[in-house]
Amino acid sequence: MAVVIPDETLFAAHLTATELKRELAVMLFERDRLTLMQAAELAEMRPIPFQHLLASRGISPHYDVPELEQDMATLQRLGML
Repeated sequence: MAVVIPDETLFAAHLTATELKRELAVMLFERDRLTLMQAAELAEMRPIPFQHLLASRGISPHYDVPELEQDMATLQRLGML
C-alpha cells in the first residue's frame, strides 16, 4: 500500500520524505507497534544506525525473544543469515 503525503505537508512540517519515514518509524517502534527490524526497514536504515538514532533520542531498544525471532526470520528472508 502506498501512502501519498502532499509536498505542502512535508514543507509545512519542515521534513523531507526520508525524514518523515524515520520519524514515523521511531514513533511506531517507541509505541511497540513495530519491531526494531521493521522500524529500521521503514526508516530505510540498517539496524545499527537505526539503533543509534533511537539512542540519540533516549529510546531504549526494548527487545524480547519474540522480536529476536522475528528479526532472525527477516534476516533469513533477506538472505543476510
